[in-house]
Amino acid sequence: MSSSMEIEPSSPPPSTISSPPSTSPQAQPPAQDLYTTFSQREKYGITLILGITTITSPLTATIYFPLLPLLRTHFHTSAQAINLTITIYIVFQALSPLFFATLSDTFGRRPIFLVTLLIYLFANLGLALQQHSYVALLILRALQSFGASAAFAVSYGVVADVCVPSDRGNMVGPISAAQSLGLCIGPVVGGWVAWKSGGYGWVFWVLVIVAGVLVVVVGGFLPETARNVVGNGRVGARRWWIRPWCSGTVHSARRLNRKWTAKEKSSAEGDVSGGIDADEPHAEKKRFRFFDFLTCLRIIFYKDSALILWMHGWFYLVDYSIQTALPSIYRDTYHFNALLTGLAYLPRGAGIITGGYLNGKLMDRKYRLTAASINHTINPLAGDNLDHFPIEIARSRDSWHLFGALSLILIAYGWAIEKHAHVSIPLVLQYAQGFLTTCLYTIFVTLLVDVFPDRPSTAAAAASVVRCSLAASGVAALQPLLDGLGSGWYFTGLALVSSVFGFGVVFAIQRRGRKWRSERRGGNSGPGF
Repeated sequence: MSSSMEIEPSSPPPSTISSPPSTSPQAQPPAQDLYTTFSQREKYGITLILGITTITSPLTATIYFPLLPLLRTHFHTSAQAINLTITIYIVFQALSPLFFATLSDTFGRRPIFLVTLLIYLFANLGLALQQHSYVALLILRALQSFGASAAFAVSYGVVADVCVPSDRGNMVGPISAAQSLGLCIGPVVGGWVAWKSGGYGWVFWVLVIVAGVLVVVVGGFLPETARNVVGNGRVGARRWWIRPWCSGTVHSARRLNRKWTAKEKSSAEGDVSGGIDADEPHAEKKRFRFFDFLTCLRIIFYKDSALILWMHGWFYLVDYSIQTALPSIYRDTYHFNALLTGLAYLPRGAGIITGGYLNGKLMDRKYRLTAASINHTINPLAGDNLDHFPIEIARSRDSWHLFGALSLILIAYGWAIEKHAHVSIPLVLQYAQGFLTTCLYTIFVTLLVDVFPDRPSTAAAAASVVRCSLAASGVAALQPLLDGLGSGWYFTGLALVSSVFGFGVVFAIQRRGRKWRSERRGGNSGPGF
């Protein structure tokens, strides 16, 4: 259906739609005309680092679920009081990107990664050492989330920094799959601890080790990519806190493989302002203003981004609801112990990893199909001007099939549990659910970054605010709805909302999204809007 969607007639002349002819290796454009000078090998390295960095938030969130009974016993408090630590984690999961992603769009990605990882490290250290105060548990849990939860939004900013729109799926897919590894292994580790040792303290020591390793890897090897700091990467950052600690190793390889012009050499040797040439066309200096923090909230209220955010946030709510309901479902219906409950997360985790990886490939394919349908020539070097490209159709193309299939999976899952079907049936359905929900919310957060090209991390932060707010409300209403409706009708309700609103919202995005985006960017909304 989406493939036949009519492109709006207000298209620019062909000369602005078609990109420059394909360039051969012998006819490369000048470095300053390239979208990015980061090589494919460097992008692979960046993808790997981002993947293991974004594991922090999902790992920390899911490793905690099987520990809830132990924490309740250890602190001699109620289940409601321990559940408050989950609510606080979700609240700071929303606040962290709001604060740090905005800063990363101004000051660069590396400093923000390092600051948040250090907060995460010391919060875990405090949790490992302090095991007597419930109030300290609440405070440290908030700091733990504050440090762990910005990586997602900042990583999407890095993707927008180094990848042209037609190639972003190749980077988003592996990052999403690696991030999902935390969702997969977290409950297993937490469940093993609850079943084997009867204690929980060493889990936080494991997280201390994870945080320490990430500080070393990011500090030592992740290059700065923010385009307002290093432009398209042509000249490396010069300030000590922006350069990788192993900058001699990282940058010597780049210099050996690059032919410098006299101007580039002069800029590289004489620049002390942050590493970019004053004439660098890809760099735009940004000054931080206090009200930049509100930029993230403004994004929520634009017509095009509001619909995109709803799609992303709703399917995250669906996924989080299943994740939260899973322990009680398998304990009460199938009488699983803590270890088996943790293992029950594995099929869903495998679906998330598979969906994240394959969806990246599919997004790039849909981009190419959309470009071919309007005779648009993709420019893989300088990147496409999305002001003249129907990116809303390219990203959401064929998403009807995904949430249609998800609706059927949710109905089958709910009634399989309601009727006490063999345990293999809900486990298989969890794989399909993880696959489909990951595809859907990844598609729409990528689209959101595409339509806010000058502040990609801020846009991803808006996605975090919306999805965490919806997830918190969904978790709050989960148990009363399950008790009142039963799992069959509860998941049927989720399926109906997913399908009815999903079809309507995608239809509006494809028919009106590009027009709304043009109006927004042509108005007085400020830079990047």
